[in-house]
Amino acid sequence: MKIDSEHLEILAVIVEKGGLTEGADALGKSQPSVSRTMALLEERIGTPLFEPGRRPLRPTELGSQLARLGARIRTQSLEASRLVQRYREGQAGHLRLGGTPIFFDGVVASMVADFQNRHSDVQIAQTYGYFDQLSASLRSGALDLAILPVHAKMIPSDMHFTPLLTGRNVIACSATHPLARRSVITLADIEPYSWIAPPADSPLFRDLQRALKSIGLDEFKVSFSGGTLASIFSVVVGSDALTVLPYSVVFSHRRTIPIQALPLRIEHPERQLGLLTFADRVPPPALPRFVAFITEKFKQLDSRMEHEQQVTRRRG
Repeated sequence: MKIDSEHLEILAVIVEKGGLTEGADALGKSQPSVSRTMALLEERIGTPLFEPGRRPLRPTELGSQLARLGARIRTQSLEASRLVQRYREGQAGHLRLGGTPIFFDGVVASMVADFQNRHSDVQIAQTYGYFDQLSASLRSGALDLAILPVHAKMIPSDMHFTPLLTGRNVIACSATHPLARRSVITLADIEPYSWIAPPADSPLFRDLQRALKSIGLDEFKVSFSGGTLASIFSVVVGSDALTVLPYSVVFSHRRTIPIQALPLRIEHPERQLGLLTFADRVPPPALPRFVAFITEKFKQLDSRMEHEQQVTRRRG
């Protein structure tokens, strides 16, 4: 015997409200239509749902049990409707993000946490990669969004790129480094120190080579390489080694990790950190909400960094 779940939901409301008229009002239906529905249900199960001649309306034993089932069905149905509505509004769902390790761990991850504090029903799966891997994953549909530094000439015609932050690298060291308190740094000052190198296949490693060459340091000693951002921070803080990092990463962690940028200008990459998407794919509803959130966060970060640079210049 198959029973229409909607009939059970209507029965549950009638029992809850204590009458056909009251139940119809709560459901936004007419009393005759509700009566016909109950008649059909009684015909289907072959037994009365309500004790005859009782006012207020009182369900039979079977009617009461079916009403309890109907109440559970109605609760689940309402929950499903709320979930669908939240999904359509971008407040629930699943997002697949990709990013370069240093930027994602150093800047983006805390923003993701802040987003999920506000939208806890949006589940985010994150993977690491560089331009070639991330763009391929966007094309295949394995990723919804990539967050990475990109040169304008590298953006494929089938991709859309939203710039967030201009690339700027700095030489970073421990806050207790012998050079940390100097207001002026020269090439001769940094020559004795070894270097911490990012992974060899990363754009940041090429930035390190280019930056040191730009200030006249063609040869340099690498004492540690290939680590994660956490390990780079640990080695920097625990040694006198130097490294090259995006200024946004150093700025974002300067209050929690004893690390700072040295006042030595180096060549900046002609790239911008931004959001890369595949142009011909309909995004999940949560993606525009996330993009708007992360864009605003980067505007705030850029403003704070600019303010600190102005303060530093005035002090100088």
